[in-house]
Amino acid sequence: MWLNPEEVLLKNALKLWVNERSNDFFLLQRRRGHGEPTGRFTGLLVGALDTVLDSNARVTPFRILLQVPGSQISWVIASGAVKEEVNNYWDWLVHNLLHSLSVFENKEDVASFVRGKVKGLIAEDARGRQAAQEEDPEKFRDALLKFELHFGLPSSEKLVTYYSCCCWKGRVPRQGFLYLSINHLAFYSFLLGKEVKFVIPWAEVTRLERVSTGLMTEAMRIHTRQRQREFSMFLNLDETFGVLGQLADISLRRLLDSEGLELDRVLQQPARITKRILEEQALREYVLALFRLPRGERLHEVASCSVWTPHARCHTAGTLYSTDCYLCFSSREEGNCMLLIPLSEVLSIEKAESTSVLPNPVIVSVRTKKAFQLIELQDRDTLVQSVNTRLRSLQWKQSMFRGRKDGKRSLSAPTPYYTFYYDTGCSDEEEIEEQVLRNTINSEALMTAFHQNQPGTNGNKSLEKEKERMWDDHFSEFGRGVHMFRTEKIHRLVAMGIPESLRGELWMTFSDASSELESHPGYYTGLVQKSMGQSSLATEEIERDLHRSLPDHPAFQNPTGIAALRRVLTAYAHRNPKIGYCQSMNILASVLLLYAKEEEAFWLLVAVCERMLPDYFNRRVIGAQVDQSVFEELIRERLPELAENVPDLSALSSASLSWFLTLFLSVLPFTSAVCVVDCFFFHGIKAIFRLGLAALEANAAQLSASTDDGQALMILTSFLDQVGSEESPCPPSPPPAVAVETSTRTNSSSSSTDTDLPPVGPTNITHLINESYDKFKDLSVRQIERLRCRHRIQVLQAHEDTAKENALRLVTPDVTMSPENLADVYDLFKTEHFISLYWGDSSSAAAAEAASWRHGDAGRSYIERQYKLDRPQFKSLYGLLSPWQPGSNQHADTLANRTFTLLDQDQDNLVTFREFAEWLDTLYCEELNEKIRLLYRLHIPPALTESEDDPSLMKNPLLSSTRPLYVNLPPAPSKLAGVDAEGEVKDYQEQLKQMLKDLAKEKEKDVEKPLPLMNQREFIQFCKSLYSMFHGDPEENELFQAIATVTSLVLQIGEAGHHRHSSSSSSGSEAPGPTQQQDQSLVGTGVDASVTDESDWTASYAQILASLLTEQALVNFFEKPVDLPATIAEAKEKQYHQRAGLLTLQRGCNS
Repeated sequence: MWLNPEEVLLKNALKLWVNERSNDFFLLQRRRGHGEPTGRFTGLLVGALDTVLDSNARVTPFRILLQVPGSQISWVIASGAVKEEVNNYWDWLVHNLLHSLSVFENKEDVASFVRGKVKGLIAEDARGRQAAQEEDPEKFRDALLKFELHFGLPSSEKLVTYYSCCCWKGRVPRQGFLYLSINHLAFYSFLLGKEVKFVIPWAEVTRLERVSTGLMTEAMRIHTRQRQREFSMFLNLDETFGVLGQLADISLRRLLDSEGLELDRVLQQPARITKRILEEQALREYVLALFRLPRGERLHEVASCSVWTPHARCHTAGTLYSTDCYLCFSSREEGNCMLLIPLSEVLSIEKAESTSVLPNPVIVSVRTKKAFQLIELQDRDTLVQSVNTRLRSLQWKQSMFRGRKDGKRSLSAPTPYYTFYYDTGCSDEEEIEEQVLRNTINSEALMTAFHQNQPGTNGNKSLEKEKERMWDDHFSEFGRGVHMFRTEKIHRLVAMGIPESLRGELWMTFSDASSELESHPGYYTGLVQKSMGQSSLATEEIERDLHRSLPDHPAFQNPTGIAALRRVLTAYAHRNPKIGYCQSMNILASVLLLYAKEEEAFWLLVAVCERMLPDYFNRRVIGAQVDQSVFEELIRERLPELAENVPDLSALSSASLSWFLTLFLSVLPFTSAVCVVDCFFFHGIKAIFRLGLAALEANAAQLSASTDDGQALMILTSFLDQVGSEESPCPPSPPPAVAVETSTRTNSSSSSTDTDLPPVGPTNITHLINESYDKFKDLSVRQIERLRCRHRIQVLQAHEDTAKENALRLVTPDVTMSPENLADVYDLFKTEHFISLYWGDSSSAAAAEAASWRHGDAGRSYIERQYKLDRPQFKSLYGLLSPWQPGSNQHADTLANRTFTLLDQDQDNLVTFREFAEWLDTLYCEELNEKIRLLYRLHIPPALTESEDDPSLMKNPLLSSTRPLYVNLPPAPSKLAGVDAEGEVKDYQEQLKQMLKDLAKEKEKDVEKPLPLMNQREFIQFCKSLYSMFHGDPEENELFQAIATVTSLVLQIGEAGHHRHSSSSSSGSEAPGPTQQQDQSLVGTGVDASVTDESDWTASYAQILASLLTEQALVNFFEKPVDLPATIAEAKEKQYHQRAGLLTLQRGCNS
């Protein structure tokens, strides 16, 4: 195989290789001991060495070296396991390269040429391997070559797939090919001699939708911030639209919110993404959402089969999904019958004898002495072997973990398992008691202790007993525990409300939090020990919200309930610092603590935050906003009349945000809201979508007649307040007291609205849940996941627009360029950041992405996204935007480096958008004196460093970073010209007082900070920059003459000041003391200075500016207007290809 060229210092090191064939440039070697008689000692030694090495470290027996005549360094360029293989590579080199190499005069060019050829062969092999994974490798290889040829993107821009389609421009279709890569969508068409091609980064896609028009039966519409494009095709429309959504979603999650949103490990490596990977990932996301599995689960096998269902007395056909730790079964119609079997519950998986009635049966035995029969399994042998391997691995881990835990417990003191104390050093008995209460884990649900005090529970004992009896019957028929059969019948029981005695158990069962609890014994206790007593932003927020959590419930009017809530929330914040604590988690945790033991409540909270509501509780609640946007589309689709009468659904969508974040706990009466939580644990997020749609449908007439958003919100609030709980098997009418209260509410509501429609009367939560299930039963997990994928794009782009608005709002007061130009500059700045993420090396990309998040309060709280550029990124934009383009590339690079160093004020090797915008504004929009000031600063420290130029010019002591600061004083015009040799020297103390006054008034008077003086070496660099900038200008000769005149004038001024200072220093009879030295001044410069005997030639900014103003050609050059919009437009055209070329060149130099 061809190898990435690697240096070998000694061609025959340790005599491990034997030369087989050679010529002037290449050497074919065989590993000693391979293919030799066994009697030789050296061969035996090398063969033994290769045998004992690990398989990853073993050396192939044949290799080819590139050797340059006269050099001790060679490069390994190919290797092979057999001689025939390596001979093929040798023959290719001889026939294709050897004759070409003889024409090179410089032998070093030979090595560069051959290494480049070999890298090209490696890239071709990689493309071939990628093509081999496709259905039609030859066609894909041709498409890959065309993609690289047409669009000129770097080779690291991996093509995922391509489709034949039409791109519509108005009513005109353009037939061509749509290429989908990891970072871009590209289209190419060539018809009737006209070429059409464009590239759209996924980061610019704001919306995807399917549309129908008169000319196109159905098409895909892709929105960006600038325009929209429509594509149609005869075949594969569904597949193409799905891949579009996946690639855009993955790219935006990776680029726009890498810290907040969870992304699978495979998708975090764009080079590994293929069409097959996307299909597997879509199926995996569906399975995780359907069965609400941990996000880290990997999907291994998918097989059609049938499961024996005892309650139906038949086999139910469906699909078996096998993951790391679960066996999952779903019937063909989603939701009719589901089965979840954790491998931790499995004792054995065995194949049974196959018969005509029971083909390919498999028996799965679990610890509850039950067994499940699966038949008609495809590839039964492979599947059973794979699952058994994972089962044995899991059982071994569990036995090792339990062994360690038992050993630790046997050595520990016999203290209560759930109780531990902290040494507070306090003797006050009450404080000690309170401290013990804060750190003692409850072993019972809070409702057990506070049940008697809960209003409205005394009259429901008979109803509770009836529910318990119905659940017992259900358990006997469908099973109990995680692996019970989940059918439509169980939905009816859940809709009635789970009895309090079973609620905690069933929540643990439906969410499978019980498996997490069982596999992590002592985990919660350890977290409490580590987290309690620590202070962080999360704990401060938790303390603030503790008493706001169900304040009317007696359990949280008691220190016991508050302490339990504190422990659960603090432990979770410690477990998952990425989420920490988010508002609404306190309400959810409070309800969990009421019906589950404290440790169970913790694992239920883990299940909700990390599995059932993914991305809901991150810093920007992205998941909740995505579902809010999905809900808005479902309203348009499922309630078209309401959507037609209420065109702006944003108010209804905003009201629904609290429904999703708190699972209706904040808007429904408590007993009714708990029934919604029951449904949520059984159905997942589908229950919230369905219930929300049912609530809107029940009030559709009133909402359609509402005149404003406030009235619509009042209608929904009034309706939800009146949703009662189940008190009998049939939906009851409200009791008299409730009816009177409801009447009062409806009368006041109707009086406040200007509609004659009667308000919706009170309803029962069970009736509302059943109605939502019956009417919107077809709303599936698959549909929700597809909608989430599309709407996540919109939500992330909305956040990106907000970040841009904030950045522009902060920078606008400090610049004079137009808002439109500033917005375009921001887009260039952001695109430059993204290009490094696209094609830069992984380390620099990771560093740039980490730096793009701005934090406050010592990094503890997220503020907003803020893009920053490193030095190579800045230099790329400098070349595109700077009007000062020196004639030589070397000097342009020098100026760019100095500018970056000057702008990097906090010395973190990154430049912010504010710093970049202010620099660009100075170049294009400021007055001449500000431009000269910037140019002056580029030629003094810190922008000019000692390592830049000829070392012989660096010996000036004034060039050190500790040299004194020279302070500009308001000079007289004659002093600026350097003509008057006399000047009043102020007393040193007066100078200090005046300087302090000036500094105090600096903000009020807008006085610029004084600049250090420029020494002769720095001035020479300043002049070199001007000469280089003028090269190629139409007025080049006049400018050269002008700068020569200015240079001569400034040199004379500096020499005059230097001689004058030298003469004044030598006139004293004694050597001046430190104070006298500091009192000296540079006469004729208008600058008071602190100097030493070693002082040299210096010039001030004011002198240089005054000298430049004497030459009209220089004034015209710096005041010449530059078209910034045209420069930005040209930069947008060039940015991609220029930056891509630089990155490709940089990668080649580093490899």
